[in-house]
Amino acid sequence: MALAGRIRSGISFFKNISVSDSVSSARSHSRGAPLIPSLRDYATASAQKTGNVKVPVALVGENGNFASWLYIAAVKMNSLEKIESDLSELVEAMKTSPTFSQFTKDPSVPRETRLAAIVDVCDKAKFAEPTKNFLSLLAENGKLKNLDVIVKKFMQLTTAHRGDVKVLVTTVMPLPPAEEKELKETLQEIIGEGKKVTVEQKIDPSIYGGLIVEFQQKVLDMSIRTRAQQMERLLREPVDLNNL
Repeated sequence: MALAGRIRSGISFFKNISVSDSVSSARSHSRGAPLIPSLRDYATASAQKTGNVKVPVALVGENGNFASWLYIAAVKMNSLEKIESDLSELVEAMKTSPTFSQFTKDPSVPRETRLAAIVDVCDKAKFAEPTKNFLSLLAENGKLKNLDVIVKKFMQLTTAHRGDVKVLVTTVMPLPPAEEKELKETLQEIIGEGKKVTVEQKIDPSIYGGLIVEFQQKVLDMSIRTRAQQMERLLREPVDLNNL
């Protein structure tokens, strides 16, 4: 119950944080400028009857914008599951093939070579046309090096779209099954019914003890490391003897 108590003590923290529905625009620059309008057009190229699509989680930064535009296009084209499957397969291929992974990140590869290779991979893997178009845009504009990050953010959006909430819990050692179950039930209570909570554990001895809970761009840090740092700052502050 101690674990649940520590989590519940942070409920007010979560309630006081809101995430904007807007997606911040990427700053244009000389090399990336042509890609920005292309991706915006890509996200709005489907039929008008689908109406406006809002991203379930606001992502920031250039890679977050790319993921958001792809999500919007995928929803409008009713291809979300297929594109998610295609990208998962591609990321797995990058993990198992160091040569392919290096190819996507090598800036010395000519643009035409990058583009031709990606088109060939998409055709052989029978990827959906929206997936192929998006990857071609990245290849043509030298953004394949960010593919793994973009895909990770895109998966974050698809998870939220399904109503799933992925929670990252950092501890110094794996939680026992009973505590993990208690933690998941407590998080479900905080997040609310109708959403599926998935807990992913991360081991980090450097936090010394306690735990850090992260989900939906929110962080509840109850680690001993952070408490020690806070105590150190307090001890370093000068003491006003007049107030004693």
